[in-house]
Amino acid sequence: MFVIREVAAELNRPVLLFSGGKDSIVLLRLAEKAFRPLPLPFPLLHVDTGHNFPEVLEFRDRRVAEGGHRLIIASVQDSIDRGRVREEEPGGSRNRLQTVTLLDALEQHGFDAAFGGARRDEERSRAKERILSFRDEFGQWEPRAQRPEPWLLCNAQIHRGESVRVFPLSNWTELDVWRYIEAEELELPSIYFAHRRRVIDRDGILLAESELIKPAQGERTEEAWVRYRTVGDLTVTGAVRSEAGDVTSVIAETITVRVSERGQTRADDRTSTAAMEDRKREGYF
Repeated sequence: MFVIREVAAELNRPVLLFSGGKDSIVLLRLAEKAFRPLPLPFPLLHVDTGHNFPEVLEFRDRRVAEGGHRLIIASVQDSIDRGRVREEEPGGSRNRLQTVTLLDALEQHGFDAAFGGARRDEERSRAKERILSFRDEFGQWEPRAQRPEPWLLCNAQIHRGESVRVFPLSNWTELDVWRYIEAEELELPSIYFAHRRRVIDRDGILLAESELIKPAQGERTEEAWVRYRTVGDLTVTGAVRSEAGDVTSVIAETITVRVSERGQTRADDRTSTAAMEDRKREGYF
């Protein structure tokens, strides 16, 4: 909450990235607590790939309405339709395409700070981030240009055209997030808990069968008890086999896990060890 308040005080126009995923749900609760009883002094922004899980979108809209927040939706499909980006494979992952949509939205609305729920334990390039991660006038990230933050001394001064991505949960772990969800009794989208779903085992990742994902030659579909550790583009986000139907059971499972949720269930992060870092250098969140 200290970080959130500091950024709101020092920067002119912050925004909070909200997807309806567990990390952004925790981040939103912290922001609400930071400014109670006043409303949030900044809007929420969702970069919508168009390949979302329906359960997550339903939760996103309901949570925003219940909190009385303003939600801005930046659509990757709109970016495609306007010729800002090109979809190389119809129905394929749109994760890389999000970068242009995000940068366009930040510029259009004049946002100079964007809060996100990224954590150091998710992925190696995210472990290089500072809590206040600076971007140049093109929205790009240079790891060697970041400022030190000893004793949580966060320097929020930026030059004209620059911006910051802010990661208040940077030092949290997946287990910390789930324990906070338990302590605050936070509601989550249903897909975070065990349910039966038809899935396709593709290179060790259980992808949900859908209009976008069909079994390829040699693949088979099965119905299994699964849950999701992370949510995102459904074409590359996999489930894990699980019968954990409540927060306590998920925490018990999480304690025993030794692979990060992105490392286990995100197909696009497996394609290259530098995949995420390359995208972040281009301006990806």
